[in-house]
Amino acid sequence: MTTEGSRLPREWVAAALRRERAKAGISLSELAKRAGIAKSTLSQLEAATGNPGIETLWALAVALGVPFSVLVESPAPAVTVIRAGEGPSMRAEDAPYVGTLFSAGPAGVRRDIYHGAMEPGAARESDPHIPGSVEHLVISTGRLLAGPRDETVELAPGDYMSYRGDVPHLYRALEPGTTFVLIMQHV
Repeated sequence: MTTEGSRLPREWVAAALRRERAKAGISLSELAKRAGIAKSTLSQLEAATGNPGIETLWALAVALGVPFSVLVESPAPAVTVIRAGEGPSMRAEDAPYVGTLFSAGPAGVRRDIYHGAMEPGAARESDPHIPGSVEHLVISTGRLLAGPRDETVELAPGDYMSYRGDVPHLYRALEPGTTFVLIMQHV
């Protein structure tokens, strides 16, 4: 995935999809069906020729029963520094949202850390993640409306919020330049 706004190598996603599908012991057709995507789309992704949006990867992660980060993480060096504006980033297809993975939970630890950047406009509607997921948000700049669809809360810089990530939820920027840290906890 080397298109503008996305710095996530297609090979990372392809290798992770093949690995996780093999671990689950399911066919290409079955995974596509579970994720609600076309078999041809999944085939392209596994061949490192597809360019999925964040929604497609989330659907595949849920269908595989793995955290989202498992599909986008790179091999980790001993020391990791991610400069502002760098790191594996994904844009939402239907909202002005960009998420950058800072840290995937190592073996035995099921948490991922992301930096989110969002502009006012359409909400980033998120389907439920794997059962037991909890999201933790800390707002850095701007204002954000976030949380489960029926319990959204307006947040300002320095505010913290946690909520179940295994229910439909959303994020909507209320000011330009809204940024936040998102920690996904998978139990």
